[in-house]
Amino acid sequence: MADPTLRHVPIGIAATGTRREFDSMGEIDVPADRYWGAQTERSLHHFDIGNDRMPIEVCRAYGTVKKACALVNAAGGRLPKWKADAIVQAADETISGALDDHYPLYVWQTGSGTQSNMNVNEVLSNRAIQLLGGELGSQAPVGPNDDVNMGQSSNDTFPTAMHIATVLEIDARLLPALTRLTEVIERKAGEWMDVVKIGRTHLEDAVPLTVGQEWMGWAGQLRAVIAEVERSREGLYELAVGGTAVGTGLNAPPGFSVDVAAKIAELTGKPFVTAPNKFAAQGSLDAMVRASAALRGAAVALTKVANDMRWLGSGPRCGLGELKLPDNEPGSSIMPGKVNPTQCEAIMMIAIQVIGHDTAVAIAGSQGNFELNVMRPVIINNVLHAIRILADGCDRFREFSVEGTQIVRETIARHVGESVMLVTALAPVIGYQSAAHIAHEAIEKGMTLKDAALASGLIDEAGFEAAVRPLDMVGQGLAGA
Repeated sequence: MADPTLRHVPIGIAATGTRREFDSMGEIDVPADRYWGAQTERSLHHFDIGNDRMPIEVCRAYGTVKKACALVNAAGGRLPKWKADAIVQAADETISGALDDHYPLYVWQTGSGTQSNMNVNEVLSNRAIQLLGGELGSQAPVGPNDDVNMGQSSNDTFPTAMHIATVLEIDARLLPALTRLTEVIERKAGEWMDVVKIGRTHLEDAVPLTVGQEWMGWAGQLRAVIAEVERSREGLYELAVGGTAVGTGLNAPPGFSVDVAAKIAELTGKPFVTAPNKFAAQGSLDAMVRASAALRGAAVALTKVANDMRWLGSGPRCGLGELKLPDNEPGSSIMPGKVNPTQCEAIMMIAIQVIGHDTAVAIAGSQGNFELNVMRPVIINNVLHAIRILADGCDRFREFSVEGTQIVRETIARHVGESVMLVTALAPVIGYQSAAHIAHEAIEKGMTLKDAALASGLIDEAGFEAAVRPLDMVGQGLAGA
């Protein structure tokens, strides 16, 4: 009998009602217009919990895993080329998102991700069968376990898909968004590097710095965050595939792990390699925990930036009022004319959520028992959700808040002129205790610093003017040193 010929069959099943599918536990009805099979249907029945679906990025990443495995198995003579071609086409359709509607499973399922692995196996099997002119649900000529899952286990492929999805999302979404935000902050810092303002420590007046220096502080935090997120990918590049059930590689051919990792690297353009220790790769999820920690670090830094901006923009008449944030929408249903720092609030809520996600990831990461951590779905769901909201939040914050923020020079200058902490410049001239006495006098009697200093008799006007020069007080930081 000649090998089946791969046909051009548009995606979709023109059928209504149900069809019979089977697995090792028996037969079950599935929707006739869906590509999934019995194990997917059982999961939908037993784990109908909430509205949290397995992130589609995981299913698409699984398409890459299955494609790579099919290509490697074909190259090794274990899978006929015609079967591999059909699986590869179905996998490509999964990777592209064309089969997204056929991946319906919930996050809250088996902790190994077995049901999601079988969801992918079944969809690719049935789509391949369709492409080869076979009968859907027959598992022939392409079987979900024997062919699509050849040399694999859920225990090694699900963490592999987790790593692929996380790396792709970090690179495509998060790092570009963080970089765009940081670059805008750096540009504004450069524009305002010579604008002297009063510093604040402990929420109290402090010595001067420039607006640009303050903004460069924020940019420095974000640059460090970007570097940390980049470093967090290193562990994610190591893939568990090839370890099969417990890390020993049982039922995987020699060299399978190395060859599949290399093929995944080729398909994605990312430096994926086989994990050198499959027992660690499958018994733990430490690389995901470290990646989540980097996301938490991003959330902490973004909170600092957003919180500072909303405080500095508080007002417009009765707050600090040094920044003028863009007016995006009315801020109150009862107070006419009120406008609020909503983008700052949104990024802070995102940060709170991401920190919460990281806590869940850390707890789940600690639950590895013997040869398998079975808290995988909650970890990948939280990590991918954190990446998504951080990336989107950075872009909205940049677009609708940071880019349009202006400084209020008059308010900034007034605050500098009214500050008593400029007295710090007098300490080297008249001594710390004498300078402190002048500061207390100014505060208690409502005097300007200059008037209090001259009244003390410890310094004359010329000496005061020579010592108290705000622009000279901002230090080498003005030059970027």
